[in-house]
Amino acid sequence: MGRSIRVMAALLALWSAAAAADFDIVALGVRGGLEEGNLSAYLIKNGENSRYLALDAGTLLPGIAQALAKGSFPQATPEKAAPLTPQGYVLRELIGAYFLSHGHLDHLAGLLLAAPDDSRKPIYTTADTANTLRTHYFNWKSWPNFSDSGNGTRLGTYRINTPPLGQRVTLGDTGLSGVITPLSHDSSASSMLLVSRGDEAFAYFGDTGSDANEKSRHLQAAWQVLAPLVQAHQLKGILIESSYANDQPANRLFGHLTPALLLGELDKLAALSGGDQALRGLPVLVTHIKPSLQAGKDVPAEVKQQLEAGNRLGVNFIFMQQGEHITL
Repeated sequence: MGRSIRVMAALLALWSAAAAADFDIVALGVRGGLEEGNLSAYLIKNGENSRYLALDAGTLLPGIAQALAKGSFPQATPEKAAPLTPQGYVLRELIGAYFLSHGHLDHLAGLLLAAPDDSRKPIYTTADTANTLRTHYFNWKSWPNFSDSGNGTRLGTYRINTPPLGQRVTLGDTGLSGVITPLSHDSSASSMLLVSRGDEAFAYFGDTGSDANEKSRHLQAAWQVLAPLVQAHQLKGILIESSYANDQPANRLFGHLTPALLLGELDKLAALSGGDQALRGLPVLVTHIKPSLQAGKDVPAEVKQQLEAGNRLGVNFIFMQQGEHITL
């Protein structure tokens, strides 16, 4: 990873040399399946605020442990954390709010498991995902109701907020605001969160298929939102999936992207943003790669090779590992 991080830093400088770094990101989980201790979850904060927004929560405590071991939370010293452990301090004190892109377990299992020891904080999500939480998880059958709504006794650890799509909302006490837009994920609804601080923005995509495969225009609409920010050099980065390598059959994608499909979608963003050079140097964090149990098949390596080989736009593809931290 050392060489990749050095290349990433150089391209970040190319993209926003005149701008101060605005977003700190920690990867708590980066995979799209199989590894229950390493599922989709990222933390983001601005440099002036101590509290993070969690972008999905497939894995929390194992990812926090990895991040502590890699020095990604220097503020979580044993002295500062006491009487909590550093791991508990990050969970309870440094995570200020959650965004859940959709209701699949690989994006919220960590939140469910951590709920008994978490502190009170808001969840921001779509109405569809909120309904999934209340109906299928916080129902006293699958799990106690740690929310402030739904059936049975409401323990109230989490305040579920469902802002209207396309409407900016303040994200708890993180110092960040966000706008949720819809995405298509096979038979499930998913969403993107455009995180903002002042004039700077970062786009977090939940699971999504291509518009062509999904027979939708949700990604096209997302690109239309992001294009003006690209042109103004206000978009600090994109975090988006590429779950499978290019040899995955189209009828086995289940609402996900491959490198070829992701590159095709980025072409659409470039066209809306001014042409092939418009995205050069833009950080694109690739997530949700699904490992394989097939002997000899290294899907993360294949996805990385295929994206880099097809990168005619010159974007800065970043493949974070669990526990790593970057600043954009």
